[in-house]
Amino acid sequence: MSEDHYIARVLSRISEVEAADWDRLGPAGHPFLSWRFLHALEETGCAVEETGWAPRHIWLTDDQDQPIGAAPLYAKAHSRGEYVFDHGWADALHRAGIDYYPKLQCAVPFTPVNGPRLLADGSEVKKALATAMLQACRDWNYSGVHLTFLNDVDQQALSDLGFLAREDRQFHFFNRDYKNFEDFLSTLSSRKRKNIIKERRAAQTGIRIERLTGADLKSDHWDVFYACYMDTGARKWGAPYLNRTFFEAIHQSMADDILLVMAFEDDTPIAAALNFIGGEALYGRNWGCLVDKRFLHFELCYYQAIEAGIELGLKRVEAGAQGEHKLARGYEPVTTRSAHFLTHPGLHDAIKDYLTRERRAVEHEIQILGRHTPFKKG
Repeated sequence: MSEDHYIARVLSRISEVEAADWDRLGPAGHPFLSWRFLHALEETGCAVEETGWAPRHIWLTDDQDQPIGAAPLYAKAHSRGEYVFDHGWADALHRAGIDYYPKLQCAVPFTPVNGPRLLADGSEVKKALATAMLQACRDWNYSGVHLTFLNDVDQQALSDLGFLAREDRQFHFFNRDYKNFEDFLSTLSSRKRKNIIKERRAAQTGIRIERLTGADLKSDHWDVFYACYMDTGARKWGAPYLNRTFFEAIHQSMADDILLVMAFEDDTPIAAALNFIGGEALYGRNWGCLVDKRFLHFELCYYQAIEAGIELGLKRVEAGAQGEHKLARGYEPVTTRSAHFLTHPGLHDAIKDYLTRERRAVEHEIQILGRHTPFKKG
């Protein structure tokens, strides 16, 4: 495939290119778009064809064979692990006797974290990457191309190519140059401040909490975390996406980018929350517990993340998808974006109309939620 003086190549494994070449194209300080993270997903069998995530990464070079663009792309045999839900679209095509799967998904598997998806400088190269995806979709007779949790710049480039814009919302904590957690608390209304103090006191009673990163992380810590992850995952969705080997792989290659928060009761580990440290944000990813203790989830996943984010001087904490309960705990509503191109004209037009209404509803909801943040008014 080619677009003017660009050459687009499809990678069936990210290991077909050098880590330094891939990372040079991506944003600094975004751990999930790094070669190391995507490679760990593939080499441990988490994001591979057998799990319905067949790598089809786009690799763009110029006429001198120099890399100028890349995109993490997968051929999907289902819609699991995406956090942007299109099951209704799949059902509509199925009722019409048409296959929705496979489809092309430009995303970081199992990771609802915002960021660029078209790894390139300039709208021209970004459009070339997207055009290569569209061409591959047509060549392979797939139902469509979907890019999820992307940034505004990528959204604009895709809109120019006829992609449909979709919006949803998450809740993020914004560090307004707080000196510490108490400084953050001082900005809240009295009732909300007292509630957080009460929750933290209850969660911490009889509990020791440790934050581990870099060389402090040991294999035993990962054994505990994985047991917690499996317990929670099995109860919530039945089949957790990540295996123990994946966590060992990121321990070996990304320990300095990881913050593991663990809770101990009488020196026995009972819960853990996994975060990744980015250049501007702390990203909460997975959590689990072996003992049910009131408010411990809030403490490990939200309050400890806020404390750590402030201490690290990061601009925000992104604590994962969904969760209106985060609002009362200092997290504010933000818009998340995705873009979709459907090859079936009838489905494309129907979804276009639906997304117009959905965007209005999401924007209205964010406005309403924004009025109910816990911060002092006036």
